[in-house]
This record gives sequence, structure tokens and C-alpha cells, in this order.
Amino acid sequence: MSAANFRNIAVIGAGTMGSGIAAQIANAGHNVLLLDLGAKSAGEKTPAENAIDRLLASDPPQLMSKKNVARITTGVIDDDFNKLADCDWIIEAVVERLDIKKALYRRLDAVIGADCVVSSNTSTIPIKLLVEDMPSVFRQRFAITHYFNPVRYMRLLELVRGSETTSDVIDRLADFNDRVLGKGVVRCADTPGFLGNRVGVFALQVGIDETLKCNLAIEDADALFGRPMGIPKTGVFGLYDLIGIDLMADVVVSLGNILPADDAFHAVGAANPAIAAMIAAGFTGDKGKGGFYCLDGTKRMARQFAGYEGNDMPPLNPAKTKLPAAAIAAAEAAARQDEPLFMLLDGHDDQARFCRRVLGRILHYAASLVPSVTTTPQDIDDAMKLGFNWQRGPFEMIDAIGQQRFAALLDECGLTVPAFLEDGAPSYSVQAGSLMIRHADGARQPVNLPEGVMRFHMTRRTLHPILTNDAASLFALDGDLRLVEFHSKANALTDASMEIVAAAANDHGAGIIIHNDAQHFSAGVDLNAFRRMTEAGQWDEIDGFLLRFQTAVAALKYAPVPVVGAPSGLAAGGGFEVLAHCDKLVAHTNSVLGLVEAAVGVVPSGGGVKESYLRWHAHLGDWEQAAWKAWMNLGYAATGSSPELASRMQYFRQDHDETVMNRDRLLPRAIQLVTEMAASYTPPKPPKAELAPAALAEKMAGFMQDGVDRGDFMPHDKTVAMQIATIMVQSPDEDSPIDEDGLFARERAAFIRLAKTPETHARISAMLDDGAPVRN
Repeated sequence: MSAANFRNIAVIGAGTMGSGIAAQIANAGHNVLLLDLGAKSAGEKTPAENAIDRLLASDPPQLMSKKNVARITTGVIDDDFNKLADCDWIIEAVVERLDIKKALYRRLDAVIGADCVVSSNTSTIPIKLLVEDMPSVFRQRFAITHYFNPVRYMRLLELVRGSETTSDVIDRLADFNDRVLGKGVVRCADTPGFLGNRVGVFALQVGIDETLKCNLAIEDADALFGRPMGIPKTGVFGLYDLIGIDLMADVVVSLGNILPADDAFHAVGAANPAIAAMIAAGFTGDKGKGGFYCLDGTKRMARQFAGYEGNDMPPLNPAKTKLPAAAIAAAEAAARQDEPLFMLLDGHDDQARFCRRVLGRILHYAASLVPSVTTTPQDIDDAMKLGFNWQRGPFEMIDAIGQQRFAALLDECGLTVPAFLEDGAPSYSVQAGSLMIRHADGARQPVNLPEGVMRFHMTRRTLHPILTNDAASLFALDGDLRLVEFHSKANALTDASMEIVAAAANDHGAGIIIHNDAQHFSAGVDLNAFRRMTEAGQWDEIDGFLLRFQTAVAALKYAPVPVVGAPSGLAAGGGFEVLAHCDKLVAHTNSVLGLVEAAVGVVPSGGGVKESYLRWHAHLGDWEQAAWKAWMNLGYAATGSSPELASRMQYFRQDHDETVMNRDRLLPRAIQLVTEMAASYTPPKPPKAELAPAALAEKMAGFMQDGVDRGDFMPHDKTVAMQIATIMVQSPDEDSPIDEDGLFARERAAFIRLAKTPETHARISAMLDDGAPVRN
């Protein structure tokens, strides 16, 4: 049966997870019934109705568009239970109590149809216990579908079958969650904690344990056990605050209760009296009064566990802002495409010891789960990458550091190399042009991906670039296609990035794809380079860089072959300007698109203003209205948190571009699309534009001055906005018709005028130094 056969879906339990699952089903275009208990008293909203309010207010938004909430019908379990008779898939997401779940399943069995699939979102209760009292026909169509929070953004689905679950049910659930809900599906055995939490929670607990043993500040621990290791920047303590310290404490207890007595988790799973004191006092993380990190006014404070041995809450001191030297060195190594882990492991101080012991214990634990929990390292790697946003899984890390270093890490931790890895062979290898993975029996098989799924970081290992530098690479794909991959830090764009874009337009093959599968497509142009040039007064150099950027994207736009952009994550500023010059986009549904330059006091100058203006004119048919619409979007540095929302700003064209729910299917669809387009492709003709009437500038200036007078804008906001206006609005002494090169030139001139102002320099410096833009 196909994924389309799930047509009537219900979620029982409207808590954080249940409502998130319902929201993702609605995001996928399906109606869903969301049931929970009744209201506590007359006149109050039900829990399901309150869940809708939370979804509408969620940040980051769980809904790709607020209108998707109309696909969610709320109800009360006791009043609306008979509606479940029409469902073909019911997801149970009630409280983690076995007695409550069993009672619910008995009620369901009496109501639902003979073909209805039931699944549980549990993360701690074995499937054999959930359905041990149920009839065989119920057990045959029951599974665990364990999603990760927040459901829209976390890609992992752990799919667990019971001893009697039919293969058809598992295949249907896997297919629907992959193709329709956009999940990376890892099929797990019915073992405690499955895979994601089994390794992920252990890793967090080891991070806390080694922070205390190595006497580190929590800021240093998070800075090291974060981006330098290819782990989200929240690290350990920041992630605890984000999830909720009380919730994490419950998860740790639950895992401890179900794991075998000899499991290494128990050495790090004991309750911490200081953390218990924090929870008791309401310091439960971001949702409470703060946690490991707190705000004192605007000052960020951090708990001081180093040297603290009490049972009360550790004191708060101003958080460090300076990164550890090893973290900086690792970032620089990654930018050079060298191995960043070497920079973390090779020192002799407490920070290096922390890195070695954390990695040694985590990697050993992951490797020890083969073959008892899974027969393939890929399952564990996928679980950590899809469920915890690690850039590499544990076995990929082991391969990266090499068997000798891995053995040394384990020796320092008093551990031995697990039997699975004793022969020292890498887990991944390339054979005959295919990426292979070693299984528990020693046999090597191709990496296991569903049909139509492609992860370029894996495919890349089988390719040799046509051209490469520190910022980007150009690859040849089957079918004589070309692929441009950005791979600098945050995929920030530099001259080197645009060198590869220009090379692709020249060595174009049969078609070009702009894609990478990093967390973010590109955060924009490298502002560090602009700061250096502005401090040195190198205005000609700035103009030269912008001209080269514009020339590269124009060459892309007018290449004799089709060009398809396939972004995921953040595609902002210069990153979006590259995409704006593609023929079509195939965007992941969680892509954030927009031009944000005004936030740091400059204007889009890689064709962003030009393309925004032209797109609005194509949509409205009026140059003055187009200038006003583009000006408003650009001046507010607006972005869309989904392609659908970005379409309101003409950054995504719903009648022209496409979206894909599963980011692992972006590249295959882009390949298919560019191949189809190549059969009858004609490059676009350069546009002829008109400038908006000069009188519009007065309206814009008045709008900005009113905002300054109200206190909505700072004076420099008006300066920036009026420079954006100069690109699209005619001055009194010039003619209106203008070609594309003329619009490009106006962008560069406006950028340089703003770059010369001290206010813009302050904004850029503040963003680079503090990580967020300020308003002047």
C-alpha cells in the first residue's frame, strides 16, 4: 500500500509532542483529529483547544503557516471517541504511564476498524509491555512511532515494530513519515531507549560528569562540546535549559529504570543534588526563571559548578564571552577543511582532557551497542544526526580521528576497544564508486537509504571535485550535471565562493544545481571581510567584491542551461541572492528565505534589490507599487520562516518554485527537475525596467520620519531605508528606463555610501562581536 492510504488520522494527547505531531500532519496538507481530556471546569478551554493556542504562538513556529491550523480538529476523548472509528491511523501521545496507555488501547480495540493502524509516541516503554494484553490482530497493526521535539524541525522518527507487527504496517508507516511528513526513518529494535535517546542522553550526562571532573566552567564546556565537535552550539547545559531541566531529569530517571544493570549509563545517571535544588527553586531552564544560564537584566549569567561541592544551587557569575582557544582553533581548521577534532584532542590542559574523555566515553558507548542493539553503525549515526542535529555520527567521528587516536582516547578513559572495532577497519569506505558501511558480521553493504533519498555529504565521498577551494566546490553528477556546494563556516560567502559559482556558469554541463546539506544553506556574505575593508577605507575593494559577486550570479542567471537551487535551513542575504538568480527553486519546507542586510545597516548588493523589484513588478504590473512593496520588505529585513510565508514577499514563487517535505529528497528532485528542463531550455532575456516616480521618495521619507518620531525606528534606520529607495526610485534629474547593469551599479553605490557611515560600521561590529545585530 502507498503512503496516500493514510487519509483519516487522529492524535490522542494534546501535550507538546501530540500537538507537534498534529501540526506536522497539518503542515503536510492532511486533516487530523486531536483529542484530549475535557475542560477542567465549565467555560474553560479544553486541553486540545489550548494546544491550538500554543501552536499559533509557538516560536520557532510549529506551523509552516498559521492557516494550517484549520486542518486540525479538536475534540474530547470521552465525547468524540466514536469518531476514531473512521480513522486509518491513530497516534497515541498520552502521558508515559503504562496503565493509562493500556486502558486506552482496550477502548480503541472496541471502536476502530479492522485495518486501522495504531502507534505510540512513547520513548521509554517497550512495545511488548504496551500490547501484552491485546488481541493478536491488534498487535499485528501496532508500532511505536517515536518523534523528536520540536516535531517540525527534528528530522528523526524511530520506528519500532513488535514481535507480531506486520511488515506491511511498518512499511506503510515508514513510507508515509518519509515522503509525507519529511522524516528520516530509523527502524529500531525494541530495546531500552531505542537509539537516539540511548546515545544522546548518555552523551549529555557524560558532558555534565566530565565538566565537573575537569573543573571547567559550563560556558567552556558548551563551547567545546558544541560546534567544534559538530554538535549544536547549545552544547550540554544550554540544551538542558532549552529542553527543560526538570524534563531532562525525568528522562534520565526513566532511562535509568529501563536500562540493564550493567549499562554504562548508570555511572552518569545518578541524581545531582545541586540540579535538584535548581528544579525545586523553579530554575528549570528557559521556560522557568532560568537554569544553568540566567539573565540579570541584559547580562548573561552562568552557574559556577567549578570547585563547588555544596548541595544548594551553585552561584551565578557573569558568563564568559571569550571562546576557549581550542574551540577557535577547531573552527579555523574546519574553515580550512582540516579535521577540527584534532585541535580539540591534542592539548595538555583541562579543556583538552575534557574533550578527550567526553569523546572517548561517548564513542565507546555508541560502539558497544553493536551488535546487541543494532547490526549497523549507520542506524546510530543517523539517529544522532537526525535526532540531535550532530553533523557527524559517532562512527563517522571514529573514522575521522582514526583507530589509533580512538584507542588512545579509550585508554585514557580506562576503556577497551569494543569487539566490533578491534580490527581497526573504518566503518565507512568507498568501493567501486559506492559508499559502503560495515555491518556487525563484518560484511560491507551499501549505505541503507530509501529509494529516492540522497544525502550529499555521503555522495560527496564518492566524487572528486572539478574545482574546489576553502569555501566551495564544483562537482560533476551523473547525466553531465554540475553541483555547486558551499562549505565555509556557516556557508558565509566570499570571493572564493563566487569563484566556484562563476566556474559553474562556465563549465555548466547539461544543467546546474546549487545545493548543500549543511544545517543552513548560507547565512549570507562574510561580514568579517567587509569590516576589515571598511576599517581600512578600501572602498574600491568593496566595489570590486560586489561587482564580482554580481557578475557571478548574472552568469548563473543567463547560463545556457537550466539552474535549480535546492536550499534547506537559512538562506539569507547573499545566500538568497544566489538562489534568486536560479531558474527555479526546490526548497525544503523549513527553509527560511529573505534579504536581511538592512538589519546591519547595508543594502542587498548581489542583485537582491534588483530581483525583488523585478519580481514585485511581475506580480503587480506597476513599477511604483513594486518599488513600495520591495522597499517595505527590504527595509524591515523581512524573512519567511517557510517558503509559503516567503512567497508573500516574492522570495518564493508558489506558481513557479517547488517545496519538498523531506530534505533528503531535495537533491533527487532537483536532479529530476533540471534534467526535465534541459530538454527544451531557453535562457531568460535580460529585463528592461523603469524606475519608480521621484515623488515616491517623499512618501518613503515621510513614512520613515513618522516612525522615527514615534520611536519605532532609529535615525539610521531612515538612512538605510532611503538608500534602498535610491536603487529603485528615480531622482529628479534622470531618465526612468534602466537595464540590469544599471540596477546592479545602484546597489553597489548605495552599499558603499552606507558602509562609510559610523553607524553601519557599529552595527556590523556588534553583530560580529555579540552574535546579534543592534539598532542605531
